[in-house]
Amino acid sequence: MDEKKSIEAVEGSKPATAAAASTGVWVRAWRYFLPLIIFFGLVWFLWRGLSLNPRDLPSVLINKPVPEFSLPQLQQPDKTLSAADMKGQVWLLNVWGSWCVSCRYEHPVLNELAQLQIVPIIGLSWKDKPEDARAWLAKYGDPYKLSVSDIDGRVAINFGVYGAPETFVIDQAGTIRYKHTGPLDAVAMRDTLLPLIRDLKKTP
Repeated sequence: MDEKKSIEAVEGSKPATAAAASTGVWVRAWRYFLPLIIFFGLVWFLWRGLSLNPRDLPSVLINKPVPEFSLPQLQQPDKTLSAADMKGQVWLLNVWGSWCVSCRYEHPVLNELAQLQIVPIIGLSWKDKPEDARAWLAKYGDPYKLSVSDIDGRVAINFGVYGAPETFVIDQAGTIRYKHTGPLDAVAMRDTLLPLIRDLKKTP
């Protein structure tokens, strides 16, 4: 009788042992695959972040009044320019710096745009020494109606600038209508900037 009970006990323990063994396999497999899942998840998110075009990031200032500012002019530091001085005309604000590599790439496009005399371009010399900024313009050409010096970068912060160059299109009422992040190229100027400027200038 005792022998029979022992046999039954052993046989009864077989399913539990098999289940425990199966659970152990899954636990070991999970411990092995979990780091891989996390790794590939991080790779995917990194790839997605790198594939986003910063030019496509919207600005919270679109269709809002241009931030008020009053800054010394780069070429005439005893004079200032404010946002109010530009009321009544469509204009561009271009954020640049002599230290900015991408600004060098963009600059021929701005020179070409200035030659068209379609819209005044105001330069915002961002976190730059005035003497360096003036020397840079003397070397590469000055497409700006004038530039202002934002040496401490506070005005750029109000515009939501996080890198140079950036370009804002502002209408007659002083409302920001478009923001281009990164260097302008001939395609962006032809297909986006110029049509928008012409449309805004038609608006009374």
